[in-house]
Amino acid sequence: MAGNLLERGSVFAFLAEQRLTLFPEEMFADLFRSSRGRPSVPADVVAAVLVLQALHGLSDREATEAVAFDLRWKAACGLGVQAPAFHPTTLTYWRRRLAASERPNRIFEAVNAVVMETGVLRGKNRRALDSTVLEDAVATQDTVTQLIAAIRRVAREVTGGKELVAAHCTRHDYSSPGKPRIAWDDPGARDELVSALVSDALALLAHLNVGSLEEDEAQVVALLAVVAGQDVEPAEGSDGTDGRWRIARKVAYDRVISTVDPATRHAHKTVAQRRNGFKAHVVVEPTTGLFTATKLTKAAGPQSADGSVGTDLLAADTTLSPESAEPAEDAAQAEDAPQAMAGPQAPARQIPVEVLADSAYGTGEALAALEAAGHTAIIKPWPLRPAVPGGFTLEDFTVDEAAGTVTCPNGLTRTISPKRKVTFGAGCRGCPLRDRCTTSARGRKLDLHPHDGLQRAHRARAQQPGFQDTYRTLRPMVERSIAWLTRGNRKVRYRGIAKNDHWLHHRAAAINLKRLLTLGLQRTGGTWVMATA
Repeated sequence: MAGNLLERGSVFAFLAEQRLTLFPEEMFADLFRSSRGRPSVPADVVAAVLVLQALHGLSDREATEAVAFDLRWKAACGLGVQAPAFHPTTLTYWRRRLAASERPNRIFEAVNAVVMETGVLRGKNRRALDSTVLEDAVATQDTVTQLIAAIRRVAREVTGGKELVAAHCTRHDYSSPGKPRIAWDDPGARDELVSALVSDALALLAHLNVGSLEEDEAQVVALLAVVAGQDVEPAEGSDGTDGRWRIARKVAYDRVISTVDPATRHAHKTVAQRRNGFKAHVVVEPTTGLFTATKLTKAAGPQSADGSVGTDLLAADTTLSPESAEPAEDAAQAEDAPQAMAGPQAPARQIPVEVLADSAYGTGEALAALEAAGHTAIIKPWPLRPAVPGGFTLEDFTVDEAAGTVTCPNGLTRTISPKRKVTFGAGCRGCPLRDRCTTSARGRKLDLHPHDGLQRAHRARAQQPGFQDTYRTLRPMVERSIAWLTRGNRKVRYRGIAKNDHWLHHRAAAINLKRLLTLGLQRTGGTWVMATA
């Protein structure tokens, strides 16, 4: 009844008209293989609500309230004015089903299939790689809170854990979840508490039979082991065997910051600005602003490196598939295109593109992966830092890979070892350039990257006029896409990587759909087309 009031070109109007075409029932048939029937809420309605929920950044309860009371949502879902909404847990149920399926991101894939059918990316031979930090939904915990919480969790979730905690964790009352009442401004009192908690944790770990634990229980015990070791060190004059511990004078690499969500991490936007949470990696077509691939990882750690994640995402970008770029031969093929192209498989081969990115993506491994795929890297080179401020960098040393040698700025030549190390050693004695090269008494040493030659060639190309002019010109649209993705959604709603990655794909799908409508998306003769094309 309210469909005629919807703004033309809005996501609400589009879903009201094309919801069943974009999200047909067959698209979700594999989620419900039981002979007892299907859920009472139609699949197209749930898919529409998931898209609108991600677009507007609503909770499950807020989304179902909008379905009940907002005429725009009712029209988009094809519901009558007096139709009641479903329970909020229905959305949780569907997300679990999707996450456990072989195609958890099928809504994002369906929208990307529409992108490919319109041909809006045909001839677009550039992709931009970028990432942004999303804040977590839990509070950061200090060492004391984490130790207490981890021991309490073992008592609560591990078989026999309650009895083991009662028998071996006697230095603190773990029935209380709060922080102990001590003189926190007294270093001695703090160290005594830390020693007690660490000793209890180690005693508990020593008496747990790890081999008999279920998978979920083993993860709980592993978290306790991490928490008990990452932030503490033996007290001064102790080796830890006497039970004396203190807070470590350094931050552990890849530190767990919360036992509530062990996947959250510290991340530094700048040296002074720190955020806690996850990292959203994206591939963006920089003229349209459309997301062609995305993935959520920890905010820090070896599996979160921009270069490796970015190149993996680019390799899985289905919009670069030559087969997907071909227009459908007839209307019948076009009608089936969104479902047929919504599969998760990465293309066997890809269209070569120019890859635009900042220096975080300029690692040797990333450049090698891009070159192997036939792509051209328009990436700011990985920065070189001199051993002496204002002195020589690696670029000032001449590397001859064929001869297996390196020559220093003073003309001294040394051999590259099998581990790609170069030692100038005694040759640096009396060198007139030593003050600009090294402060080490043993002379200059180099560790050559396996892709050193590729990095040198890339740095040389970067010196050419106009190398990064394209990136600078197109960067504003990439920044705008990131802003659309994070506007009102800088903080994620869920715990863990899997759930938040699922949300990220829904958010990207919703943003893409809105962007397509702005660019002129229409359905004509059973085919998705762009009115402005």
